[in-house]
Amino acid sequence: MSYQHIEVRVENAIGRITLSRPDRFNALSLELLHEVIDALGVVSSDPAAKAIVIEGAGKAFSVGHDLNEMIDRDRSFFDELFTTCTVMMEKIQAIPQPVIAKVHGMAAAAGCQLVAACDLVVASADSRFGTTGLKVGLFCSTPMVPLSRAIGRKRALEMLLTGDTITAQKAADWGLVNRVVAPDQLEAATIELADQIAHYSPEVVGLGKAAFYRQVEMPQAAAYDLTKDVIAGNATIADGQEGMKAFLDKRQPVWTGSVD
Repeated sequence: MSYQHIEVRVENAIGRITLSRPDRFNALSLELLHEVIDALGVVSSDPAAKAIVIEGAGKAFSVGHDLNEMIDRDRSFFDELFTTCTVMMEKIQAIPQPVIAKVHGMAAAAGCQLVAACDLVVASADSRFGTTGLKVGLFCSTPMVPLSRAIGRKRALEMLLTGDTITAQKAADWGLVNRVVAPDQLEAATIELADQIAHYSPEVVGLGKAAFYRQVEMPQAAAYDLTKDVIAGNATIADGQEGMKAFLDKRQPVWTGSVD
């Protein structure tokens, strides 16, 4: 897995995707977006990877799109750029492994969108989050999609309409971040969370993640129709039966299902 703008590896059941443009504060260039999409496909297909961490090299998580490549471009470039970015965000939620954003420094504009699109977020206490597009003449229209679903309308609109950044603790209070830790504990806390997920059946985790994103925007009755079918199917697969038997036998389960 060799890329120009990201670093990718799988170790100890965890896939690691590192945005590696520290000189640009990990700005999301079109080439980088394509690389992340490819890496998500490669890592999610690796049976050894049971959770995936996305992080940034250098002083920031990501400051958003690369403005340097956005000057004097025609409409076709921007259509490709924002379509590709959307594909990346949607792929994060479409793959079976939970994706954890490990955030330090700034996560702004599309960088904040990337945080909101991830399944879980662990943030350093000194990190900050913002949809700052208005400051450069761009309303953060695509970032508001996952952001508004994560924190609600009023809070999302406050971020979108002011361009202000918020602290990690406020991001946690608002529901954008799961855990806030001291900077020197960020790596350990992220891996601890990933390891906890990796302990479970990857097949069961994958079907549960898929069901979550399908049901979350449904009316309640339709959501129950979907999820009762999902859990009934879950109960019949080998890992479902193994988990229940292991609990009753007071032993550790042996998972045999794989990531689809």
